[in-house]
Amino acid sequence: MQKKTEELLMTDLDQLHTSGAGYDVLRYISLPELLGKESDTLLYFLGKSLARKFNPQSLDDIILLFEKLGWGKLEIRKKKRKTVIFQLMADAVVQRINSSLDVEFRLESGFLAEAMEILNGKSCECTEEINRKLYLIEFNLIFTD
Repeated sequence: MQKKTEELLMTDLDQLHTSGAGYDVLRYISLPELLGKESDTLLYFLGKSLARKFNPQSLDDIILLFEKLGWGKLEIRKKKRKTVIFQLMADAVVQRINSSLDVEFRLESGFLAEAMEILNGKSCECTEEINRKLYLIEFNLIFTD
């Protein structure tokens, strides 16, 4: 029987730990195959849904969630009135970029968009760009309100 979870706590993540390639195989091979040509869009909205489950209350919560989820170290690079540029760095990011898999960061992008929307009470969208020279991901968050 499936347990329905309204809200997840960061401490719930402390009970989980995986090592190995299982996550990446599911994420970059199985899910895109299952989701088909709408994979990027569906992963973005899956990330938004996940952020609502965790309901972060601060930027520090978002940063901590990125680390606990194994996505990497998230930092603000530049902040303007309507945009915020984030960087994501980690050994795992470098490994993904260097892998032969077709990697994307749509899940993280959707998560970040929704988490920032929760914090700021303003609608926003987020795009990501893989910087293969510096081995990092740059997220460009735009407030649409």
